Amino acid sequence: MAALRNCRPVDEVLPPGRMSVLGFQHVLAMYAGAVAVPLILGSTLSLTKQQVAMLINADLFTCGIATLLQTLGLTRFIGIRLPVLLGVSFASLSTMITVGKTLGMPYVYGSILVSGLFVLLFAKFLSRLRPLFPPLVVGTVLVIIGASLMQVGFRWAAGGADSPDFGAPVHFITAISVLLVIILITRFGKGFFTSIAVLTAMIGGTACWFFMGRISLAGIDAEPWVAFIRPFWFGMPRFDLIAIANMILVACVNVVESMGVFISAGSICDVPVEEKEIAAGLRSEGLAVILGSCLNSFPYVTFGQNLGLLSLTRVKSRFVVALAGAFLVILGLFPKIGFLVASIPEAVLGGAALVMFGMVIAAGLNILKEVDFSALENQFTAAVAFGVGLGVSLTPQAFSRLPEALQLIFSNGIVVGTLTAVLLCCLFSGKKEKPGTAP
Repeated sequence: MAALRNCRPVDEVLPPGRMSVLGFQHVLAMYAGAVAVPLILGSTLSLTKQQVAMLINADLFTCGIATLLQTLGLTRFIGIRLPVLLGVSFASLSTMITVGKTLGMPYVYGSILVSGLFVLLFAKFLSRLRPLFPPLVVGTVLVIIGASLMQVGFRWAAGGADSPDFGAPVHFITAISVLLVIILITRFGKGFFTSIAVLTAMIGGTACWFFMGRISLAGIDAEPWVAFIRPFWFGMPRFDLIAIANMILVACVNVVESMGVFISAGSICDVPVEEKEIAAGLRSEGLAVILGSCLNSFPYVTFGQNLGLLSLTRVKSRFVVALAGAFLVILGLFPKIGFLVASIPEAVLGGAALVMFGMVIAAGLNILKEVDFSALENQFTAAVAFGVGLGVSLTPQAFSRLPEALQLIFSNGIVVGTLTAVLLCCLFSGKKEKPGTAP
């Protein structure tokens, strides 16, 4: 043990008690983001509470395995072996909703399966694709993602589109209260408490609704205390070429985001991250996505928010984050916990979503700071990508007369906006000043 403590900080093994506390802190920092996607997907596709609970448990379980693969590694070709934690990708949400509504959940998982195979098999090639996604493209795409999801967040704040009292004052009061709690904790809280502001506000809002008698836990007794995730819960995967193409494009966006996190984590931990390490990290993500498709889960991406904890705690051990992955696996084995999370009122989710989705927009704007907008081609690329991507996101029904296969492409603002940004960047790349970068 002493020998291990004298090695690189990233390979340090801490005392069990301290490592457990630090590992669970990483779980709390990502928990709200991890459960948000199954909650949004279940609400939008009108899934039952039991189905949403299953998605939450499957998501946590697979998040844990994916994190273990990335931090501990599986052979020298899989896993970047840095203290990074994987979670479900927000970028995939719009595509999953579109495919789920149009074709059904088996096609969602079929497209996820193929996209995971794509990342796994072409990781070395994908690690060289970063020039196609300069700050201009990545920042623009993140803004489109956040703005597109904001519609969902605001519908939640009003009680949910299917709510019989949609728009009732109690929903807006709840959402605003949750938002205010998050703001106050962020402003006046310190250290670790600030990092769980969203989770704390969601717990408080849900507790208030429970004591008001507005939450029904009917059916929780039927849920077992412990259960393993049943593979292919929605049926065997089915495949559609257009759905697969959309999900592969989303996978490319996730790959670029993960590469940025890999490089940032390496910088924090004083570990060089070259093409070989990036490819190993991407293979691990591809394997995690394949696993997610089999276990009723989602596409995965390396979470950036946990990097803040590395700087805050100054603990850079990958084994701390590996232990966080083990905690997530354990949490995914308790169906009653998933049922409780699925019972969170949509108004509470709305207040939290306005922050979470807004932070996606803020992350995009922060990246766009690197772009030289005095160059006309950069202004033009961002303007057209925003216009097309957000226009499609706001009016997807405009393409209802197209064939079903084309609807999957043209009704997805994130996909259309990403393609537009990439194509325009390539078009302008021959100019003297390369677009998408600062001078």
